[in-house]
Amino acid sequence: MDREPGWATTSFWCQWGKLRRTDRLFEIMQIFRSGNLCRGREIAERLEVSLRTIYRDIDTLVASGVPIEGERGVGYILREPIFLPPLTLTVAELEALHLGMEIVRQTAGHQMAEAAHNLLIKVDAVLPSDRQGRNHLADLSIYASAADKTLPHLAGLRSAITGRQVVEIDYMSLSDASTRRRIRPLQCEYWGDVWTCTAWCELRTGFRVFRVDCISKCAMTGETFQIEPGRSYEDYLSTL
Repeated sequence: MDREPGWATTSFWCQWGKLRRTDRLFEIMQIFRSGNLCRGREIAERLEVSLRTIYRDIDTLVASGVPIEGERGVGYILREPIFLPPLTLTVAELEALHLGMEIVRQTAGHQMAEAAHNLLIKVDAVLPSDRQGRNHLADLSIYASAADKTLPHLAGLRSAITGRQVVEIDYMSLSDASTRRRIRPLQCEYWGDVWTCTAWCELRTGFRVFRVDCISKCAMTGETFQIEPGRSYEDYLSTL
């Protein structure tokens, strides 16, 4: 039997015990959303429950108004598209979300840290009561090497990239050489310990990669730029 999207999530649940009924109904809906004919026995094998249990679950979904058509022994199909609540998350998905947001909170500067914090508040507000206020990272600790860097200029650089704004920076290289540059920011990158900004440097007339934590000043010049042939981020990548 071909494994459809969502198989990994199902495998996670089955690995740690039988699905709760609400989670099992959600997984059944995910299977039906493929638009393919679904046989009860195949669903039962996938979720590791009895065929009778699957038949009862399908009857429950149909009674609640889900447009499933078919019959036992033949198969079922979802005739109309449905929209499930986007925040019906499994424990594994919640762990992934909290892990990602914790990394963002520690490494992406004040603006993104605040956004990550607010996002988790919003997510928590619409979760079922039994999944609210839980520490989904109880067995994980994150010690990001960029955690002590406030990165005051990261937000400005990202804004300049979006608006194609020329910026002027004061930059201190790792060899303690201080220079003032006019740059066209193209992309910000996170390397696990530092943030960098790839830009077209007007002083050097070429691509340069600047460590964001080595930028002491970043000011908008009020000038905009257009992406020119040979000066785009894709052009930079082609030189690597």
